[in-house]
Amino acid sequence: MRRPSVRAYAASAAALAALLSPLPAARADSAPRAAVAATVVEKVPYAMDSSNQAAWWTPAATYKGRGQYTYFAFNEPGSTAATHRPAIARRDPDGVWSRLPLLNADGRQAEFADDNGHNQPSVARDGSGRLHVFTSMHANPWRYYRTEAPGGSVTDHAAELPDQGQAITYPVLATAPNGDLYLAARVGAGNDQRPGKLYRWDNAASRWSVVATFATALNRSVYPDDLTVDSAGRVHLLYEWAKAPATAFRHQLSYLRYDPATGAFADSSGASVTAPVTPATSDVIQDLTAGEEWSIDNAYTGPAVQSAKLTLDDGSVPKVAYRYRSADSGGNFRVYYAYPSGGDWARQTVYSGGQTTAALGLTWNATDAKRVYYVTSTGTERVFAATESAGAWSAVAAAPGVAADRLAVRRDSDGNDVLYLADTAHNALYYGLR
Repeated sequence: MRRPSVRAYAASAAALAALLSPLPAARADSAPRAAVAATVVEKVPYAMDSSNQAAWWTPAATYKGRGQYTYFAFNEPGSTAATHRPAIARRDPDGVWSRLPLLNADGRQAEFADDNGHNQPSVARDGSGRLHVFTSMHANPWRYYRTEAPGGSVTDHAAELPDQGQAITYPVLATAPNGDLYLAARVGAGNDQRPGKLYRWDNAASRWSVVATFATALNRSVYPDDLTVDSAGRVHLLYEWAKAPATAFRHQLSYLRYDPATGAFADSSGASVTAPVTPATSDVIQDLTAGEEWSIDNAYTGPAVQSAKLTLDDGSVPKVAYRYRSADSGGNFRVYYAYPSGGDWARQTVYSGGQTTAALGLTWNATDAKRVYYVTSTGTERVFAATESAGAWSAVAAAPGVAADRLAVRRDSDGNDVLYLADTAHNALYYGLR
């Protein structure tokens, strides 16, 4: 597996284009088709706060009981314009919605200061039916809420977490086939480095523990993007690197796999790696390109990664969708699709027709194979689902009539894509099914 080396990159525009799109990508430069996909869309019947927007979060979960249940964690309006109150919107198989507020020890709904891109909730359901929510942390101690039993109140359980008093940011969650949960987050607020750590909820024992620090390096910060667990219980992690302490623009999108059966970490080829990994030892999906710099300037205009999502194919091989701004993109973040191939990562251009927002989704479908969801920054229709055939990518409108600017996607056990669609301009949250 290729590892990045520390060196200056100087590539021609042609070479850069070849690096980013080594496989054919017909239609990638054209605007997506406005043809409407077969999507059922409902407005969630609860007010949403405009702060309900992030790229990294995992705010949707599903469960198959007597039918499909859907759980959307979101920010409700707070007592002032600068605050929000986290809650869960639950949709039962009959299409009936119910609201579960996150409650503090005093019985009042939790309320936190707005911090767009940071103070948003992630949710998962464990094998015993308990809901777990991590919310509103930007270098804050744990803010963790869960139910004691299915249908119970969602109450404060922050004291149950390890690493008490640590600064936590970007919590992403996934449920394992055995009912355990895995959580990845950035831990610490140091100016010289901010590591990524992996945690496990033992469902049988009802206990959280630290698995490992999976990534850290001097003068670098880790940005978790996503994680998922395969049928064998192996945990797949997706993360970015940034210059410490923090920045809106990141680099060297990377992948890592953890096997609970052996306690070992591996790259996408299955080769063993030692954790914590560094940028030099990570399995890098998108390496540095011409003109790319490690910068903490939030006005930086050079090449960078911003947002990525992960899924697995039927054989538990990782597939990745991500947004990357290259030197020749005119300032636009294009959408790319990547997968392991020949000991490296192959990349295809999904969409390069204009600017996109920091919102992505990715699922594996029996008919279409990969479906990449993205959001354009302008247009009558803004949410699109792209599919590929013989190297040619095309897209259709995925949420007709919904002006969402943020999204998340989860695939339920019936093979449907459940869309979490946030329209922050109109303080509205939508549920989509396709």
